[in-house]
Amino acid sequence: MPRKAPKKDTQRPSEVAGLPEDIAAIRAEIRKFFATKDAGGRRIGGYKHGVYVFYDYDAEPIYVGQTEEKLSGRVSRHLTNQRTDAVAMNVLDPFEVAYIEVWPLDELVDGLGKKDKRVLLDRAEYTVFQKVLRESALGAVLNEKKMMPRSETNLPRSYKERIIPDSIYTQRKHPDVRIARRATTIASLARVISERDVSDGLRRTLLTQARRLERLAAERVKELEIATDYKNI
Repeated sequence: MPRKAPKKDTQRPSEVAGLPEDIAAIRAEIRKFFATKDAGGRRIGGYKHGVYVFYDYDAEPIYVGQTEEKLSGRVSRHLTNQRTDAVAMNVLDPFEVAYIEVWPLDELVDGLGKKDKRVLLDRAEYTVFQKVLRESALGAVLNEKKMMPRSETNLPRSYKERIIPDSIYTQRKHPDVRIARRATTIASLARVISERDVSDGLRRTLLTQARRLERLAAERVKELEIATDYKNI
């Protein structure tokens, strides 16, 4: 009898070659967020100047930045692993980011010279930095570079949204998943530090990550009502 031809794979090429479903869904949420329009009908992602903050699944602030390019482009490069310094050095794990908040600043910098524009952006970033430090349970974020003290300034309206769709939010928020991911990030960051001549800021970031892991693990032990001998847990 003639041998039967092997059964063809009926899966569509796009299902094989495209992005994983969860990643595609998150990127769609990011695009949707940046398509949001302000009171003047302008897309917030189209603003060229601004400050942004990333928050984790507990709404804990984890990273503050500023940009002089499109907000959508700068933020998306962080979150799609397109080799920003923070991601490349294992300072920021995009998997940890559940919420984005942005402050569009074009209207404040319009008409300013290069030097004055830089001063305003730095003041705005410092103001946001101090704001999130006050809100942080740890009083720390993961930024490697030390934020130089500046006079704070009034900020325009911000826009904040969760970028993780409901379909994968519960799974990604699970503490055991986050503990494992955070431990891996710490190990990678510690390896970078052990192999290079790094800044003091990177070592501070490692300490902050370790404190974040300890806090998350302690909360998980409490949640499961596991007895321990540690008085501080």
